[in-house]
Amino acid sequence: MLDTTFADLSPLSREADATLTEQLAGRFRERIRLRLIAPGARLPSVRECARRHGVSPHTVVAAYDQLLALGLVEARKQRGFYVREWASPCAAPGFDADRIPVHPLPISATSLIRGMFQPPGARPMPGLGTLPADWLDLPLLAGALRKVTVGAQLGEMSLRYGEPAGESRLRHALSAKLIDFGVSAKPQQIVTTVGATNALDIVTRTLLRAGDSVLVDEPGWSVEYARLAALGLRVLPVPRGEDGPDLAVMQRLIEAQEPAQRPRLYVTVSVLSNPTGASLSLQSAHRVLQLAQAHDLHIVEDDTYAHLAPAHLPRMAALDALERTIYVSGFSKILVPNWRVGFIAAPLALVDRFVDTKLLTTLTTPGITEQALAHCLEHGLLRRHTERVMAKLAAARARTVKLAEAHGCRFAAPPRGLFGWVDVGVDTERLAQVMLDEWLIAPGALFHATHRPTTLMRINFATTQDPRFWRALDRARSNL
Repeated sequence: MLDTTFADLSPLSREADATLTEQLAGRFRERIRLRLIAPGARLPSVRECARRHGVSPHTVVAAYDQLLALGLVEARKQRGFYVREWASPCAAPGFDADRIPVHPLPISATSLIRGMFQPPGARPMPGLGTLPADWLDLPLLAGALRKVTVGAQLGEMSLRYGEPAGESRLRHALSAKLIDFGVSAKPQQIVTTVGATNALDIVTRTLLRAGDSVLVDEPGWSVEYARLAALGLRVLPVPRGEDGPDLAVMQRLIEAQEPAQRPRLYVTVSVLSNPTGASLSLQSAHRVLQLAQAHDLHIVEDDTYAHLAPAHLPRMAALDALERTIYVSGFSKILVPNWRVGFIAAPLALVDRFVDTKLLTTLTTPGITEQALAHCLEHGLLRRHTERVMAKLAAARARTVKLAEAHGCRFAAPPRGLFGWVDVGVDTERLAQVMLDEWLIAPGALFHATHRPTTLMRINFATTQDPRFWRALDRARSNL
């Protein structure tokens, strides 16, 4: 059953069977369970909570008392109520505290992921990374599925495991598609995965072990930091500028380690970096490759946003012909979120190792959707859909920039691609908590490997065209 936390924007009801106190306590209990309010986070003050929900302070105190009794929060004298670091497993039905790690942020990386599962028709959320549902072309996908499942084909694909490296038809289609980005990869150099995140996981699980160091861009993708940390890896953040990483810092980070402990992997988004939208310059790409060669470093080039960017932008996988670069991408950003089809294009010497890890972690990938995607690539359907999305995104970006600037926000990086890196002038972690009843935003602290307060946040240009969001942001800032 899909979670409805993000869509439940209605006020507390005086006509409901449950009392206002029970409704308010239940709302907080669910948000704590879903990690939308993380361990250690402070609940709104009694007065602020009463104003926000249109109830009396007495109702709020009673609701907070229920949370105290359940072991979900603790009261700190003259400081307020805080979510407990280790809530009781029996606090509420279905509450599994052991699965909730301590996280320093009120809005965590996993909260953003959970936001992807809001039900159809829910209000778009500025912090999420997906396209609006009405931009996607379901008839295109339905037609592709019909083509590849006609007659006996459905049974043939359903009654057997797929090829270990992925459907041969798709790997050939991907080999042809990569030429658009200047990347030369033979079908036997390609391994399909369950989305780009799974591709990144296969690469790091294959090449690294717990305790190893890995270089990453900062600011960067919050989920990637969390994923690497969960694998027990030491994350070494490299400041990411407009043209690429700070190579002087990268070199110092490498050389500061003992030779046996030096990082062997650098994970980067070279095109339309998340969250800033910056892309690697040709000069920076060459210098990164030289540094990788000098220090025996593999580069994992995450090109998740390839379909939302000009094809001519430099890819390191194109420049070094997949010698030190491992290229990763997927199609969920441009097709539909639930078609979890991604892939790795890699040096031939690493392919069998990646296939082994794939078999041990996911066993196989879905042959039916891989065949359907191959059909879309072979017949130019994906290309035409991408052109339509790019046109919509350009218009949405222009409208959103005007709205943001009209409400006193400035862009910390030139607006490009799907995401904007916006300075709103107040601490965006606090702002996220104030706005949580209506809008899920992505505070800038999420995009740093080490926690730091910031006035920046990431917005999705496709889902921030609603003037109501910017008016709500103004109201929230005035309350901080």
